[in-house]
Amino acid sequence: MWIVPILTVLIAGWLAWDTFSKRGPVITVAFDTAAGLTAGQSQLKYRNVVMGTVKSITIPPDLSKVLVTIETVKEAEPLLTDKTTFWVVKPQLFAGNVSGLETILSGSYIGMRPSTDKGTPTRSFVGQEDPPILQASVKGTVFRLDTARLGSISLGAPIFFRDIEVGTVLGWDLHDLASRVAIHAFVRAPFDRYVRDDSNFWNASGLSVSLGANGISIQMESLRAILLGGIAFDTAHDSTAPISKADHRFKLYASIEEAKSAGFGQQIKLISMFPGSVAGVTEGADVTFHGLKIGEVTRVGLVYDPKQDRVVAPIHYRVEAGRISNLAKAQGLEPINIAEEMIHRGLRATLQAPSLISNSKIISLQVVPDAARGELEKIGDHYVIPAAEIGGFDSITASASELLSKINRIDFDKIGNSLLGAATGIEQTVNGPQIKATLAALEKAMIDVQDIAAKLDKDATPALKRLPEIAAQLQEAVVKANKLIGSVDKGYGDTSKFHRDIERLLPQITDAARSIRALADLLSRHPEALIKGRTNTGKE
Repeated sequence: MWIVPILTVLIAGWLAWDTFSKRGPVITVAFDTAAGLTAGQSQLKYRNVVMGTVKSITIPPDLSKVLVTIETVKEAEPLLTDKTTFWVVKPQLFAGNVSGLETILSGSYIGMRPSTDKGTPTRSFVGQEDPPILQASVKGTVFRLDTARLGSISLGAPIFFRDIEVGTVLGWDLHDLASRVAIHAFVRAPFDRYVRDDSNFWNASGLSVSLGANGISIQMESLRAILLGGIAFDTAHDSTAPISKADHRFKLYASIEEAKSAGFGQQIKLISMFPGSVAGVTEGADVTFHGLKIGEVTRVGLVYDPKQDRVVAPIHYRVEAGRISNLAKAQGLEPINIAEEMIHRGLRATLQAPSLISNSKIISLQVVPDAARGELEKIGDHYVIPAAEIGGFDSITASASELLSKINRIDFDKIGNSLLGAATGIEQTVNGPQIKATLAALEKAMIDVQDIAAKLDKDATPALKRLPEIAAQLQEAVVKANKLIGSVDKGYGDTSKFHRDIERLLPQITDAARSIRALADLLSRHPEALIKGRTNTGKE
């Protein structure tokens, strides 16, 4: 009869020993709220394996949290370190997925995720309100994406690579006095090896609508990206850049168009100091060369330049040297060395207004033929491109402004005073005694002229009356002269006897003159001829 009680005690002892041997440590987890948890019923699970049961739910004296006491099993003891995460699993929409549907029937439970890193054993924890996005068993790489605004990107937002969901957004933090947001983007393996140092990330949230030659084009990554926001990235198929390591920083572009315009390849950071106004230049403005876009403006500001002793407006921008084909191969140099050589040849940065309608401006890199030789300098990680005078439409405005400045520099008051003084002098001269005396003298001279004209009129009147008689006498004299000329022509003209006799006389006079000349010559040679006679006749 003692066998049955002894067996009962033995069985009870064994059961008690078995129960206590399987019991793990008692832990306390602090939550903001205990919604859905029930003492003695709610369980602690890891991958749907029961790791403990909620023993009690209490509120501490400071009323800041809800303390949940959990009796764990023996297997959970090595997992309870300071790096273990706890959260309440309940039906909810999180990161685009509906999780915790099984709790509709069984009720909420506490989930846990131990860390793969070795931690310090502890028994007090602080639970999270939201479940962790990724499990520790998922392999991949976390990258940092820098952006000025977070926009519609939320925790758990998907990351796409060529329309394939390859990762998720883990979270973000602020840097540089909240001037930018660093997004922690997780890309799971094996897709993380497609992320290279020249890859481009862009915000793929919402719809992208564009109107082109083929009509309206609508592009979206997925419905989840529309609801929760999303990020996409791409890498050039012929990229030779190395595979990016963990925590490598990328710029998050606002749209796929901006990412495409940035292109892939080596980015050269440049800066130009403009002494004048840079109104109209904004972040994202184009940087052109020969009218084609090769980069964009990244930052505009003001800074004091001690060398020039004045405030200048530095504009930071980046260009992609790969947009110029065979640039480095042409001379066997690196793009930055070619940029230095181009500055020597007159490469300058100018501000251009692309249209008269908008006041926006862009940076245009131009080669100025007559520019002084410049040197490539470096400020931080930016290379300095010398700035030149404005061109394009702004040159017209500058010329007009210069003309107005010259007009404004004219001393119209001085000119008016000079004109007023000249008018006063003229008035004084006109009304002065000299002019009056001159006018009086002229008046007297005019009276004298009138007197002379009157006397001439009086004295010339008789002579004028004799003009017909004088004309008749002149006519008679002309008739007589004509008759005289006719008589002379008749007596001594070409057909007169006198003229014919003169013509016969002239040859005779000529022959006589010849004979006299011959005699004179003979006598000059042979004066003895007057006595002896001519010797060539043979006579004395």
